[in-house]
Amino acid sequence: MTIGWLIVLAVSAVLFSIICLRLHAFLALLFTSILVAALTLESDLQRFAEEQVAVGKLTAAEAAELCAQSATTRVAMALGDTVGKIGIVIALASVIGGLLMESGAASRIVNAILNRIGEKRAPEALATSSFVLGIPVFFDTVFYLMIPLARSLQRKTGKGFILYILAIMAGGSITHSLIPPTPGPIQVAALVNVDIGVMMIAGFAVGSVTSVFALLSARVIDRWAKVPYRESSGALASMPSTGDSNERLEKETLPPLFLALLPILVPVVLLTSGSITSALLSAEVFEASPLTDVVRRFGDKNIALLIGTLAAFGLIPWVDAEKRRGALSAAVASAGNIILITAAGGALGRVLYQAGIGEAVGSLVSGVPGLLLLPLAFLITAAIRTVQGSATIAMITSAGILQGIASAEALPFHPVYLAMAIGAGSKPISWMTDSAFWIISEMSGMTEREALRVISPMSIALGLIALSVTMVFAAIYPAVL
Repeated sequence: MTIGWLIVLAVSAVLFSIICLRLHAFLALLFTSILVAALTLESDLQRFAEEQVAVGKLTAAEAAELCAQSATTRVAMALGDTVGKIGIVIALASVIGGLLMESGAASRIVNAILNRIGEKRAPEALATSSFVLGIPVFFDTVFYLMIPLARSLQRKTGKGFILYILAIMAGGSITHSLIPPTPGPIQVAALVNVDIGVMMIAGFAVGSVTSVFALLSARVIDRWAKVPYRESSGALASMPSTGDSNERLEKETLPPLFLALLPILVPVVLLTSGSITSALLSAEVFEASPLTDVVRRFGDKNIALLIGTLAAFGLIPWVDAEKRRGALSAAVASAGNIILITAAGGALGRVLYQAGIGEAVGSLVSGVPGLLLLPLAFLITAAIRTVQGSATIAMITSAGILQGIASAEALPFHPVYLAMAIGAGSKPISWMTDSAFWIISEMSGMTEREALRVISPMSIALGLIALSVTMVFAAIYPAVL
């Protein structure tokens, strides 16, 4: 089977398994990986192995072993390799997020930002809070935390509820797709061979600018949509009233702001410092020394997240004693689910690469002008996202397809911009296939028709703005570091 048909089959199999058969994403990706591996021609696998030997990535013995392996063995090896790259990071990030939520640290951060900016600038406060919390915490959880505050602000001001909802999306949703250690950006960085620290720097730059312009789009959508505020509907009926929730947040003992921010700031600072130091050493700005070795060692993604987790343990005194063990267990269990999905996606990308997707995609886009590769990556990801709903799966699948062109030689800009374009493409279009669409609509009391007029346009705006910002950055400063 030619690589073109193999790509079509792989994408179709993933979509069919998730949408029609309702399989868990892990099973859908795993079965598709095995199918692709089994259908890969021996000649294509042999050619891949020879290319890896030629560039020094495999020895002759390792290449021969690869060609002798069965399809399931190659998938298992690829899955294990992916877990080795991202497993610890995702698990530790999940623990950090769980402790931030259970200790009240997340509420402390939100309250501090709101108090600093003021209720008159509530949309900006909500967007900023969601952006910060979206780094270690999944967007669904961020939204659960922020929605009572949005309802409370609506009660106080009497207006702006839909704008508040869109502000949460403007901050938290874009972070989920651009900035590690959320699983999508981590796996995309691994597939396109981008350092996680560089991914974080670029994600901050693109994401923060995107959030600013997305908030302007939110104001336009809010005026156009005209959705009435409803006190309770669906899932809202089981939630505590926002008045009670706000009063509780003001009266209960919350951890100090410094301790609340520490688990977020520590990994960010360590990862960024390590990446910048490595880049300066490569550019021979200064020579290696014991100090640079220490900075680079602590800038390793696993060590940085481990230190961040140790910092998060400082929040345990503020977690209810009866909930401590359960909170950590739930965080680890949630991480396990994400790790399996991400690892299976990595395995699919690996077997596609072994089948020759790199050469095929490279020849396909060889005539595409430099910056236009970014809209191409955006459209591929957006198409997968719109059909099957999951931003993370769309990013992983798209990165697996595009990994063949993700090199400094093939691109006129740093590969991190390709990763940013893939992240931008994971935003549109949020509609009935997206679980977040239902969470947002149910918890905000919107009907399906209203949600399609509010959430879907906002997701499109987020994606297009992020793509535009990425293209501007790639044109102005293609080298990144």
